[in-house]
Amino acid sequence: MAKELKHLTKRSENYSQWYNELVVKADLAEQSAVRGCMVIKPYGYAIWEKMQQTLDRMFKETGVQNAYFPLLIPKSFLCREAEHVEGFAKECAVVTHYRLKNDPDGKGVVVDPEARLEEELIVRPTSETIIWGTYKNWIHSWRDLPVLVNQWANVMRWEMRTRMFLRTAEFLWQEGHCAHATAEESEARTVQMINLYADFAEKYMAMPVIQGVKSESERFAGALNTYTIEALMQDGKALQSGTSHNLGQNFAKAFDVTFVNKENKPELVWANSWGVSTRLMGALIMTHSDDNGLVLPPHLAPIQVVIVPIYKDNEGLKAISDKVRPLVDELRAKGISVKYDDADNKRPGFKFADYELKGVPVRLAIGQRDLENGTCEIMRRDTLEKETVGFDGIADHIANELEDIQSNLFEKARKFRDDNIYVVDTYDQFKEQIEKGGFILAHWDGTPETEEKIKAETKATIRCIPLEGDETPGVDMITGKPSKRRVLFARSY
Repeated sequence: MAKELKHLTKRSENYSQWYNELVVKADLAEQSAVRGCMVIKPYGYAIWEKMQQTLDRMFKETGVQNAYFPLLIPKSFLCREAEHVEGFAKECAVVTHYRLKNDPDGKGVVVDPEARLEEELIVRPTSETIIWGTYKNWIHSWRDLPVLVNQWANVMRWEMRTRMFLRTAEFLWQEGHCAHATAEESEARTVQMINLYADFAEKYMAMPVIQGVKSESERFAGALNTYTIEALMQDGKALQSGTSHNLGQNFAKAFDVTFVNKENKPELVWANSWGVSTRLMGALIMTHSDDNGLVLPPHLAPIQVVIVPIYKDNEGLKAISDKVRPLVDELRAKGISVKYDDADNKRPGFKFADYELKGVPVRLAIGQRDLENGTCEIMRRDTLEKETVGFDGIADHIANELEDIQSNLFEKARKFRDDNIYVVDTYDQFKEQIEKGGFILAHWDGTPETEEKIKAETKATIRCIPLEGDETPGVDMITGKPSKRRVLFARSY
């Protein structure tokens, strides 16, 4: 077992420390010289790239096109939509000057006081304002609609208490911004995208999610409605994993984006926005990984199969390599990413532990005796089970194993999620259960006052009003007032 693996904190001892250590030890990311920001390392970025490529394909299948908008937003743009600016004001980084100069005292460089901007620029916390300022130039007639645009970008939201991937000052994401002629079309797109996120989470991340609508206090700033997918992490906390917002006509009003309809009358455009971020990396880690390191679902693993030769001399390595190379070609022809690690600067035992730590789904070990027997050893990362199998037909066997691992990870996560959903009727039951973690279904009277009381006293929030589930009316667990249905509570990241 590699030294790095020996020193990985167990989840049961300190879940937060386990997570922070795993991100670093598995070569996903590290802290940067800029407070609150991280460096995403090549292996971590390779996972994000697979997420990005898959989502990008899924978006484009619905008619969405990619574009890019400026990083810097004029302050006056943010002022046009009051609720929006209020929601982000405390998180904004502001550019006030455009030039540096040499310090007269010879101490490096200083901001040139003569170079103050006439109008401050905001490093984008999100791009609704700059995009809707642009859409005014794009949209004039009903023939110009819909506009279905997505942007892959970075954003900045000033955070002092950060955790890599989960909450950082700068993070990567995609933000879709669509413009429609009717309220019905905009709502349909809003729902379509949250369904798409749920499909991605479950089919690629192997992460079960609950779809729902946010309460008014938890909505995106400036939205009429926010749809969300909520996942449950192994420590019993919820993680918001994707959102889709129906923005109504608020941004069209703020930026005067109108179009002439088929009756030749002017109308305001209807809007929605939707996004996921590198927070999905945190979700992936915390949903599946164990005390031995990362566990990656094959559909998103940068390396799906690693082959490690075990040999005594160069002649033995050559014999193994001659046998393995056709298998590597056959696996790649099936679309499976495979690495043949014949590097001679690390022992097989170190390689085994390292790939286990990095969550590679399938490991093959083949030695000189295996060559004689026509076999190899396969280990699955999800179960850590090993088996010796014949070399003939091994490519098909591996392909089947990968799909089985994908299914197994989803079912394991789904069972954990379902086993940790609790239905409570009293506030005492609620307070007792929230300390243990998990999702709680409880009645709520629909008032922000009750919602705030629960949040202040228990640190639990309404994660969503589920789109599916028990809609039986009841009474609020605190006020006794009528409740239309149970809503989903949890403590969250």
